[in-house]
Amino acid sequence: MSAKPPVHLIDASIYVFRAYFSVASEFTDVEQRPVHAVFGFLNTLMTLLHDEKPGHVAVCFDESLTTSFRNRLYPPYKANRELPPDDLAAQFDYCKRLCAALGLRVLVDGEYEADDLAGSALHVLRAQGFRGVLVTGDKDFSQLVGEHDLIYDPTRKEKTDAAAVKRKYGIRPEQFADYLALMGDAVDNIPGIHGIGPKTAATLIGHFGSLDDLLARVEEVPFLRLRGAAQIAEKLRKGREDALLYRLLSRIALDAPVPVEAGAYSCTAPDMDAVEATLDQLRFGPLTRRRCREWRQCFE
Repeated sequence: MSAKPPVHLIDASIYVFRAYFSVASEFTDVEQRPVHAVFGFLNTLMTLLHDEKPGHVAVCFDESLTTSFRNRLYPPYKANRELPPDDLAAQFDYCKRLCAALGLRVLVDGEYEADDLAGSALHVLRAQGFRGVLVTGDKDFSQLVGEHDLIYDPTRKEKTDAAAVKRKYGIRPEQFADYLALMGDAVDNIPGIHGIGPKTAATLIGHFGSLDDLLARVEEVPFLRLRGAAQIAEKLRKGREDALLYRLLSRIALDAPVPVEAGAYSCTAPDMDAVEATLDQLRFGPLTRRRCREWRQCFE
């Protein structure tokens, strides 16, 4: 493992949503509103903090389902997704409050998604000698994995490095957005180039190295040992501008407005008065409170 210090960049929203659909809805706050997603998220977060004992953290939330800069570029972007349930908004607020009270840097923006915030934070911290531990279950984060970085999904206990990305998808992490541009991404409502699936996309990007080189050398595609190569070449000629747009949509931004000083990501001692007050509102029990106090003890 690299001697570089890690920064843990947490894709919070995916774990809030997972908890919303997997944790029993019996948890309610003092106003009898559902808080089961908060309970599940906090349990995942505390397990991560106790297991990893990170020194630098950013907890990244999505707040741009309909206001992302990608929606301006391509209005159908994520238009296939239902808006979050009404009872989830208050639960997200609780999650943000708890993270801040626990001494963790919270990142949220109306134009940039959680992966953009994580990618931008990693971009500025890499230059200061850090490596990234990307805490997520989202495949799109694969494009951020550098030589010393990992994707870590704590709920599934999976760790993925650059070599594992190559084994799984057949392309290198830095080629991932080009790969998605060709094959599309149904989750984000990005259609890709019709008739090009993951295997063909990986073959094309692997052979040419990048989407730019593929489009510049499209006349060579019919000579590849690839089923329907001539038709694929024609689709690429016709879909050139679409492919470039889809890459723009798929590529994680590295210029989102995030703190640039490493100290801004340092974990600080929790404000236990604020933590306890929020847990009182949530009506969470003694086990959760004990885990939060144990995290506090790490700073004594």
